Order: sequence, then C-alpha cells, then structure tokens
Amino acid sequence: MKKIALSLTTIGMAVLPIIALAQVGGAAPSTFAISLESLGQIIVNQIWIVFTIIAIVCFVVAGVLFLTSQGDPEKIAKARSALIWGVAGIVVGILAFTIIAVIRGALGA
Repeated sequence: MKKIALSLTTIGMAVLPIIALAQVGGAAPSTFAISLESLGQIIVNQIWIVFTIIAIVCFVVAGVLFLTSQGDPEKIAKARSALIWGVAGIVVGILAFTIIAVIRGALGA
C-alpha cells in the first residue's frame, strides 16, 4: 500500500508543475499550445529534479547510518549496503536518461 501511495505522490509531483504552467498568464488557448515534444521535455526535466533530490537524500541517509553505527559491524554493513544501493540507483538513473537522449538523437529531435 505504501508503494502505491509513494508512486502516486511521485507522479503527482511530476505532473503538478505542468498543470500549473498551463494556467500562466491567462492567455487564450490558441496562443498557449504545448507540443508533444515540449511536454515530454518538461516531464523529463521534472523527473530529473525528483531523481536528484532522491539521490541526495539517499546519500545523506547512508552518511547518517555510518555516523550512528558506533563501530557495530551489523550497522556498518547496513550503511555500506545503503551506500552501494544508492550508487546503483544513480547509475541506473543516468543510464535511463542516457537512453532517452540517444533515442532522441537517433530520431533527429
């Protein structure tokens, strides 16, 4: 249940700025049009921001776990695991955004 709530919150945070941008300036609908390409770029930019925030929080949590381990091998192992998974998440995220850039370049956009 928590995963569903977290997923919906993340999606909401990514979509909310787009909805807010649609209300800027009170312009007529014909003068404010978002193309599919620019909408996709806005979504990718918002996801990149959320990804960066999550990565920073992950490394801060791992650092706090290291600082509070007090030499306990189990806690150090848990902190090291959190750090390794944080690095793995960063690598996967960078690969995902790289794949998007490669596909965009291949399509000539």
